Amino acid sequence: MSKVNKVVLAFSGGLDTSVILKWLQDVYRCEVVTFTADIGQGEEVEPARAKARQLGVKEIFIDDLREEYVRDFVFPMFRANTLYEGEYLLGTSIARPLIAKRQIEIAQKTGADAVSHGATGKGNDQVRFELGYYALQPDIQVIAPWREWDLTSREKLLSYAEMHGIPVEMKKKQGSPYSMDANLLHISYEGRSLENPAVEPEESMWRWSVSPENAPDEAEYLDIEFAGGNAVALNGNTMTPAQVLTALNQLGGKHGIGRLDLVENRYVGMKSRGCYETPGGTILLRAHRAMESITLDREVAHLKDELMPRYAALIYNGYWWSPERRAIQALIDSTQENVNGWVRLKLYKGNVIIVGRDSKTHSLFDETVATFEEDAGAYNQADAAGFIKLNALRLRIAANRKKN
Repeated sequence: MSKVNKVVLAFSGGLDTSVILKWLQDVYRCEVVTFTADIGQGEEVEPARAKARQLGVKEIFIDDLREEYVRDFVFPMFRANTLYEGEYLLGTSIARPLIAKRQIEIAQKTGADAVSHGATGKGNDQVRFELGYYALQPDIQVIAPWREWDLTSREKLLSYAEMHGIPVEMKKKQGSPYSMDANLLHISYEGRSLENPAVEPEESMWRWSVSPENAPDEAEYLDIEFAGGNAVALNGNTMTPAQVLTALNQLGGKHGIGRLDLVENRYVGMKSRGCYETPGGTILLRAHRAMESITLDREVAHLKDELMPRYAALIYNGYWWSPERRAIQALIDSTQENVNGWVRLKLYKGNVIIVGRDSKTHSLFDETVATFEEDAGAYNQADAAGFIKLNALRLRIAANRKKN
């Protein structure tokens, strides 16, 4: 065990990180600096300050990172239409590089020589946090208590808290039957009954959305305006990135949009079942693809779709700060200059239905060419014969060889 003088702990104030705080003080005999990020998890973050003070912490950082989170992490990801394994909108994955970045900044500001997190040794988050730490400060020391201690169950954590006088609220003691993570993009559920992938999630589990069956019987229309590939206004009202996502979450949740039950492949090698609510992100993805459908060149759009799975895997596996992710991001962002205009959607019982889209300045849709009516010579249909014959040449050669 290396000597540590000061460590910056990612601190929520809950049972796990409260025990970690005390454990770091006792085992490493070091000063602990706490950092609590408000990234839209929907819970008060200020109680973490009181908890940290009660446990003897002198330097406490509580930062509102909601705008930075959406502007610099969520929106760049959505410009790529990112889905992991075809379904997952990466709500947990994309939050980790921001938390890692701010932890390193605080470590540098306070003169800390180590950082610590509460991720377990079975999950993806340990990889995401630590790849971020090392990319931003290569010589930083990382302390991951779940890989060191023997407090391997909730009961042992509660016993440790009681033994060391760590206050735990009764509602926190009872806890949720699920392991949950929330931020402005999503809320996730893992563990307990969900560990059997054959069992349907209980309706009472979901926090952000009504079931599609209980959603309003009347559809709601929504206009989203885009500029440079980013949503900038809803129904004509200009908003900041965090305001856009907050409003879309409320609308999506109201209409039962964004629920996902997924068995995914973790980076550490195991399959894991998780359930997710991403109401605003689900709407935003559909709208952005609709906006690109009339503003992006065909081959550029197809190239983006080819790169997206690789880009998604980089984020899921924790390589946000890698040179390859930055390179792909530069290409993606270069395609978004002309992704400007508006998309109209209809929200109805779990569905996001595109009903209109337009770009006054950058639409590549030419009605005079695409029309089924008289096109006044804009397109010579006879040209298609040569086009088809040239593209069929290799097929004809192969067929002749087979016949002969």
